[in-house]
Amino acid sequence: MNSISIIIPCYNEENNLKKGVLDEVFDFLKTQKFQWEVIICNDESTDKSLKLIKDFASKHKGFRVLDLPHGGKPSAVWGGIQEAKYPIVLFTDMDQSTPLKEMNKLLPFFNKRYDVVIGSRGVSREGNTLFRKIGGAVFLSLRRAVLLHNIIDTQCGFKMFKTEVAKDLFPNLQFFKDKSDKKGWRVSAFDVELLFMAQKWGYKIKEVEVDWQNEDISDTKGDNGTRYRKESIQMINEIKRVLINNFKGIYDKK
Repeated sequence: MNSISIIIPCYNEENNLKKGVLDEVFDFLKTQKFQWEVIICNDESTDKSLKLIKDFASKHKGFRVLDLPHGGKPSAVWGGIQEAKYPIVLFTDMDQSTPLKEMNKLLPFFNKRYDVVIGSRGVSREGNTLFRKIGGAVFLSLRRAVLLHNIIDTQCGFKMFKTEVAKDLFPNLQFFKDKSDKKGWRVSAFDVELLFMAQKWGYKIKEVEVDWQNEDISDTKGDNGTRYRKESIQMINEIKRVLINNFKGIYDKK
């Protein structure tokens, strides 16, 4: 049975925390036979998130908190990966739109010689607005036309890696080369570049459909409409950047 480090990035998740998402995580994990740890990576939250996660971790064995300088979701995830002590890492969103129990659908594929196993929301995206569903379909069509043709959902926040593979890939993300000021919850479409590199470098990827429904009730990350427009622009720019970087040979394995 595989041992796993679970990484949960945290930026202004006060409302999600108050509704008991970490209790859900613990209630599932305490019944499992494999070894586990949960690393909650605070990305310099400006609400009460840090206090809430520290209070929870102090009362629950196996949970720990990393209080990191603000750098966006990729930085928070990378901070957790560097601290992971088990051979497999999963990063998942705090809101638990994909319940943690879905990890049991992904884990068996590591015994089948896969290096990266990613959750997929399919195409229905339950709980999303019609506007978001249409936007997601447009992004999917655009992205699959030029990159990662065989992967349906690059953006699901439920991804599992061999830890050594994650440590190989993450430092090479161009996100970390960008020195501009990272204000607010900066997600970016780093998943596209991450999976593109994994595929180009010969790592074996498996996509597995998981249960997903939008459960995010955070109201301290910024206006939902503004966030969505910002993330959509980032996704388009990320596709362009990956194509240009690949043409320049930046992703060629040294």
